[in-house]
Amino acid sequence: MVEPQFWQSPEGLKYVYVRAKTGELVPLSAFTQYAPSTAPLAVNHSGQFPSVTISFNLPAGVALGTAVDAIDRAEKEIRMPSTIRGRFQGTAQAFKDSLANEPILIAAALLAVYIVLGVLYESLIHPITILSTLPSAGVGALLALLITKKDLSVIALIGIILLIGIVKKNAILMIDFAIEAERRDEKSPEDAIFLACLLRFRPITMTTMAAMLGGLPLAIGIGTGSELRRPLGIAIVGGLLFSQMLTLYTTPVVYLYLDRLRLRWARLRRGRIRPVAVTEKA
Repeated sequence: MVEPQFWQSPEGLKYVYVRAKTGELVPLSAFTQYAPSTAPLAVNHSGQFPSVTISFNLPAGVALGTAVDAIDRAEKEIRMPSTIRGRFQGTAQAFKDSLANEPILIAAALLAVYIVLGVLYESLIHPITILSTLPSAGVGALLALLITKKDLSVIALIGIILLIGIVKKNAILMIDFAIEAERRDEKSPEDAIFLACLLRFRPITMTTMAAMLGGLPLAIGIGTGSELRRPLGIAIVGGLLFSQMLTLYTTPVVYLYLDRLRLRWARLRRGRIRPVAVTEKA
């Protein structure tokens, strides 16, 4: 046991001895220096490196993406030493990770849809006609968010991805009917797509209205958690409304132009492959 007078004060270090290699006792003050000073009670670490956490809150009406960009600019302006590195944690880090992976996810979704449609219609052209309806849905979703003064958040991006599966059914209903009319009834592309627009207008309108009315409660909802759900509903309703007004007019035009391109390419291929006459020698 150590007497209290030796451990209740730093002066007790004067009475601490260390045994040398020769066996003699050497006082600790012979090879160390100590003095009272200020020091942190705890040192936080990120991995093996000491770190300091700086928290921030968002003002009213400021998006998280705007705050992240402002912090990045401030980091560049103060010119921190190369030995100091900063990175985001928590919600800000999740936001940046989601934005970094979002283009890859959208590209993978479009590629998967193109492959499935290509196998279904046995064509490389018709899937492009169907996918041509997606830009109008994205533009409609962005315009709806802009009009309602909502940010393009992660939830809004999820709504835009959902539009890929909802909007393309308009073109599928028309293209599927037109292709069947060309193959079965031997109609021209113009007559086939015109008949498809007439007969498929009602199911296209019904399915679009059902999806829009399903997302309307999310878009106009209030209460707890509405700030998280509203961007999703606004993106879906705006994208469906805008695409519905455009795809009924643009899809037949794209279908006819791509069909003419397909026929022109087929004629070029037939022109390059010339039949070879085979004669029999007597």
